[in-house]
Amino acid sequence: MTLRPPPKSPAPHRVVALLHPPQSTFPLACAAEVFADHGPAIPARYAFEICTRHPGPVRTQLGHDLMVTAGLEAVEHADTVLIPGWQQAPGTEVPSPVVEVVRRAHRRGARIVGICSGAFVLAAAGLLDGRRAATHWARAAELASLFPRVRVDPAVLYVDHGDVATSAGSAAGVDLCLHLVSADHGAAYAMRIARQMVMPPHREGCQLQYTELPTSGPVTDSLAPLLEWLSERLDQPVTVAEMALRSQVSARTLTRRFTEQLGISPGRWLLARRIAATRALLEETDLPVETIARRVGLSSAVNLRRRFHEALRTTPAAYRRAFRADISNS
Repeated sequence: MTLRPPPKSPAPHRVVALLHPPQSTFPLACAAEVFADHGPAIPARYAFEICTRHPGPVRTQLGHDLMVTAGLEAVEHADTVLIPGWQQAPGTEVPSPVVEVVRRAHRRGARIVGICSGAFVLAAAGLLDGRRAATHWARAAELASLFPRVRVDPAVLYVDHGDVATSAGSAAGVDLCLHLVSADHGAAYAMRIARQMVMPPHREGCQLQYTELPTSGPVTDSLAPLLEWLSERLDQPVTVAEMALRSQVSARTLTRRFTEQLGISPGRWLLARRIAATRALLEETDLPVETIARRVGLSSAVNLRRRFHEALRTTPAAYRRAFRADISNS
């Protein structure tokens, strides 16, 4: 009897972050936390690397140097090229070697991602011409002025076109990276990473950025405790009135807070969480649709199928078949 060797695991998806001094450490850390190794509890499906135009010490905005040994040649083998912020003096342009290596990577099929001001590199490479793009709200006007062919959206958290993606600043980079993981490997895998990072529920790209807080008057209370409470009770019917009671405010005040902080109504937010939970159960279990509907609080298989189709333009059964076919072929 001849023993066959076990099938080889697919090669990890290579994510290469292109750094530039003075490098902002927060967007870099956001990307690293999502795409780096999470230990034995979560299968490693990404390999995260950093590179820079001139290998060696890269100055950061914290004042210390980050030693980077790889040059632009690392981009040539990346599946995703990620620019975690890009700071340079006003009036200067993105260096042509950086522009060219990003263009070449895009032409051969790599995904190009700009977090926060990283969108300026994508714009300089012409990858955002005629397309919507996100960046930090404070730099949106600058991006639109320098690159008038880019349709800058100063409000949203991120925009994903498949081949290119951009995000707003700060934690919106985490939202975009988790969204990309979900697109690559499914909602369940992305949720496992989010839980490992002790992250709040994932925000959709259409949700609004936080802008400057008012200089006077009370600061709006965070919705985080309520969102966590709701996420733990998706199987239970919850009305806006009950949410308001939990938050000790009126229903009108609660709705206003959702609109101001998340850009959507309480009902839409809750439905989005239930759809995400449905996706995870379809990916990871063989549970009947009727059972899943009860678990995620959508009451019946008929209601789940309608809501699921409205959100994703496919049926639960087709989604389950397609997801498992993608996994088996990867």
